[in-house]
Amino acid sequence: MRKTFLILLVLIPLGSVAQSLQRQIENIIAGRDAEVGVAVIISGRDIVTVNNERRYPMMSVMKFHQSLYVADWLSRRGLPVDTMIHVGLEEMRPGTWSPMRDEYPDGEVGLTVAELLRYTLQQSDNNACDVLFDRTGGPAATDRYMRSLGIDGFSISATEDDMHTDVSRCMDNYTTPLAAAQLVERFVAMRDSRHGVLDYIWEMMTQCATGTGRLPAPFKGIPAVIAHKTGTGDRDSRGKLIGINDVGHVILPDGRHYSIAVFVNESSGDMASTEKIIADISGVVYEYVVKMASLR
Repeated sequence: MRKTFLILLVLIPLGSVAQSLQRQIENIIAGRDAEVGVAVIISGRDIVTVNNERRYPMMSVMKFHQSLYVADWLSRRGLPVDTMIHVGLEEMRPGTWSPMRDEYPDGEVGLTVAELLRYTLQQSDNNACDVLFDRTGGPAATDRYMRSLGIDGFSISATEDDMHTDVSRCMDNYTTPLAAAQLVERFVAMRDSRHGVLDYIWEMMTQCATGTGRLPAPFKGIPAVIAHKTGTGDRDSRGKLIGINDVGHVILPDGRHYSIAVFVNESSGDMASTEKIIADISGVVYEYVVKMASLR
């Protein structure tokens, strides 16, 4: 059944170029058997939201949230990012996405926090994520820290193992698109005023190995910097993809920049066509930013 979408568009400034972007986003979404939400913050001030009233399962996007809390956790304790953590065999859970487990199948290995963050942010490792949750206070601690940054419209209360064991718990970690884009903006602002672990997180996100067909897809051959984090769910009992997502920050060659969050939930399409929704939206936003600059 075709879904009917309520398009909520807030644009500053308004004008013919903005209306063109609205039409292009509507055309990308039209006829899709999926829930699609978008938020863009351009140059820290111009905001676009599409279907922001919905809650979307974050999937592994929440590993970005977790990484910022881990940075704060280390800072408050005066610990460096190369602090060692022992990972036991029981933490190398089978049946879940884990390049860390594939590399260390017997467990009982010492890894630095930096290495665990590399696994979570570059390769979206589920076991590494849960190791960090276990050592730093769990999902609730990450949730509280996000709220201390002034972020709302989200919730984090489930580990990767929780969601793997009970797929219905994927909705326990949800966000609105704007909340995700605002967190990216907050991260960029904090990184500008501090260094250390936040710079490392930025570096890992610019080297993200997942979702190359999503937000980064339109930038082949364009020397833009793209720091992003994906989220990818399995299919539910109806055969629909749960949470194919990508959030990040784009810096164009001339210095213009924007944060973008795209969430696609309950898609009946295959992975390639679902990722293309994100890529197409990423492309029209890029074209809008370029055109908007030429009009100012």
